[in-house]
Amino acid sequence: MSRSAQVGISTAIAALCAVLLMAILSKSTVVRAALSEPSVQSKGNVAGFASPLEVLLSPDGGRLYVLCQESDSVKVLNTRSFAVIKSIAVGHLPRGFSFSHTGDRLYVTNSWDDSLSVIDTHTLAVVANWPVGAEPSSVVADNSGKRLYVANRISNDIAVLNAETGDEEARLLAGRGSSYLTANPDGSRIYATHVYPNPPARRSGLDNRMPPESEITVIDAAKAKVIERIPLHRIAGVFHIAFSSDGRLGVAAQLHPKNLVPLAHVEHGWAFEDTLTLFGADIGTPIEVPLDEMERYASRPFGVAIAPDKSRIYISHGGSEIVTVVDVAKLMHFIHAHAGPFVQDLSASANFVIARIPVGRNPYGVALTRDGRRLFVANRLDDTVSVIDTRLNREVSKIKLDSPAKVSPLRHGEQTFYTSKYSFQGQFGCANCHIDSTFDGVQWDLEPDGFGRDIVDNRLLEDIRDTEPYKWNGGNPDIPTECGPRTEKYFWRSQTYDNLTLADLSLYIRSIPQRPNRWRLAHRQFTDSQDRGRVIFSRTTDKFGTAIPEQNRCPYCHSGAKGTNQKSFDVGTRKATDNGALLDTPQLTNIALTAPYLHDGSARTLEEIWTVYNAADKHGRTNDLSKDELNDLIEYLRTR
Repeated sequence: MSRSAQVGISTAIAALCAVLLMAILSKSTVVRAALSEPSVQSKGNVAGFASPLEVLLSPDGGRLYVLCQESDSVKVLNTRSFAVIKSIAVGHLPRGFSFSHTGDRLYVTNSWDDSLSVIDTHTLAVVANWPVGAEPSSVVADNSGKRLYVANRISNDIAVLNAETGDEEARLLAGRGSSYLTANPDGSRIYATHVYPNPPARRSGLDNRMPPESEITVIDAAKAKVIERIPLHRIAGVFHIAFSSDGRLGVAAQLHPKNLVPLAHVEHGWAFEDTLTLFGADIGTPIEVPLDEMERYASRPFGVAIAPDKSRIYISHGGSEIVTVVDVAKLMHFIHAHAGPFVQDLSASANFVIARIPVGRNPYGVALTRDGRRLFVANRLDDTVSVIDTRLNREVSKIKLDSPAKVSPLRHGEQTFYTSKYSFQGQFGCANCHIDSTFDGVQWDLEPDGFGRDIVDNRLLEDIRDTEPYKWNGGNPDIPTECGPRTEKYFWRSQTYDNLTLADLSLYIRSIPQRPNRWRLAHRQFTDSQDRGRVIFSRTTDKFGTAIPEQNRCPYCHSGAKGTNQKSFDVGTRKATDNGALLDTPQLTNIALTAPYLHDGSARTLEEIWTVYNAADKHGRTNDLSKDELNDLIEYLRTR
């Protein structure tokens, strides 16, 4: 057989294998899933990865504390040898930690246990576990030693606790998805950020979208009261804040989505911008500055640190897998020499960004030594901590934590989900719109449906296994189609995934578990209100004794364990901008968390689905319900 014939046969076999692989992936049982897919009931450390998320240095600089999310632990390392002194077991899925004002206690928020672990830093033992709010995500102690402040992501508030007993003294309203807390240097103020935009105002017209709005919530630590809300216009996703040692400069890391234009100008930077908001006495009115350059994007800023002499700002970027270094003097000069706004200028950051330092996969938390000479960076998805020499602006060593010798398909899929390297010029990745593998609370105009057509609300990814088809119009039959050709063509603007990468990405997305439902009672019991709502949900006749057609009964569409029959219907919510009336039935998994609602996000609350957008009773028979009865129905839906 000739060489050319052999090549032709090999090519044909390879193509056939690719087709067969895609066919296998489209089924509900994937070979890799059968071997590796964890139960959706728990986000346990199935594969033995540490997943370092945050880092802290002890007050004396002798120890490095590493919060490891997947192993539900805090590892304590010697900062000279990097040897592990002890690994301390804490609660499930820890997300944040901080020291007491004296440094003798370390507080750890366990986000899926709704608890706070208290560690004695002398004995390195857990001495207390206190219940807190819904999905606690970070904690800060005040300087008096009397109070703790805990940000609760699901209840959108900040709990004020007695630092000795853990008893709750107050709840303060924060932004939606309240997650990260920072005290200013003198401890007089606590600053809170949040990962989802605040609920939007309603706007009339064909396209009801509004720019996302966020805030920095400022708390008087002594009075335990909110005293200011610093507006962050057009921001959706605010992460860590850092302050200069003199307290005059504050810096917040954030995402600036450009969702009011069609997602068709990726090559011009029109999808996301990665920015900082500067505030404080050195700035006056808060200013937003970009970190991106054309062809050099800094995707998903997260951790922030400011040098002790206020000469440099260091920002970790989970998508680009770098640390950006900003020269503060150059930044101030640029701000004062140019008229704003600056955020649309992709030439601006070249004036003040002086280094982009490669680190590990998915860098998150950062910590500077007291002398500012070393920066530690937690690389969540390769189980390492980078050590950066800030005089050289490069990584000089990498601390390896507990990790399997081989990256599993599930882990590789997670790495693919969180990186931005596959998109055009590395601008954004899956995790930009699905923050922490969830959603972003933002509505988008996606190109495939036509410019200004089929505006869509971003849906939650938790527990979506076996809920196909996907997209609001049901156009994608499975995850490989949703995340493969469609994503490459219309989002990444490049053909990037090989077959195994797509298989692993699909496996990861199918394996994203459902977080605990905070509205459910134990043993599937219901409150009186929830039980009344369950009866309304299941009813076959209205209050007047008239039979409700089967296809207009709630359980007809929202059937099964996940609340979807996986079919499309016209529920009367079509807008003038929509190409069709048929919409995929969304699952009801943790629906209480995912406002706004309907396919285009036009309903700001669950109640508005029926009070504003169901005049013809096509979305279930609800116009005969009183407000109290509708409230009961909503209380039941929150348990799904």
